[in-house]
Amino acid sequence: MKLLISILFVVFIFFCSSVSIAQEKKIIQYSGIVTTVGSGLPVGYATATNLSFRNEAFAANNEGYFSFVAHVGDTIRFSSVGFDPLIVTIPNVSGDKYTANIIMQNLVTELPMVTPYPWASIEEFNIAFMNLDVSEDNIVRVRRSLSYESLAAMAAVVPRDGNEMRSINNAQSFNTMNNKVINQRYANPLLNPFAWGSLIQQITKGNQSRTKTTKY
Repeated sequence: MKLLISILFVVFIFFCSSVSIAQEKKIIQYSGIVTTVGSGLPVGYATATNLSFRNEAFAANNEGYFSFVAHVGDTIRFSSVGFDPLIVTIPNVSGDKYTANIIMQNLVTELPMVTPYPWASIEEFNIAFMNLDVSEDNIVRVRRSLSYESLAAMAAVVPRDGNEMRSINNAQSFNTMNNKVINQRYANPLLNPFAWGSLIQQITKGNQSRTKTTKY
């Protein structure tokens, strides 16, 4: 029992000393911007963890800006997906504010090479290999691929590329300009009363000219 009381007493003294040391530390407003090496682009939503004070975590905004209260001498770890973690220590400053420029290094991870195969198992590969048709040469396969039926089937499912769409748009624009020159208002001449009047006048003048010619 005495041993247990002694252990509790030591733990209580250690806790009180830790609290007193933490209270003696100077409190400051720790702010800054997290950027990348070289480009200087902000690291959005980076996490800042205070390793010296209960692992409190703070998040930067989308522009990499952060601001939180900490003690002088605290160890801060900055981490973000795709970047190498960075550990910094808050220095002792004269005022109650400190602004830091945190620069993080891009983390490049090389993945092992993966070779995809169109067969799900060795058995399917053996079946496809045994049924492989090697009787045709390259020239026959090329001719079959460039046949009218093959090209028509591919044209029905393959989308047009940029050059083809540009040619179609140019042709449509050219036809539109020609139609505007020929018929600026896109009006039907059969529904134009002035056109009908001009036609009747031409027919009348033609009959009169034929009548005069017959008299002579």
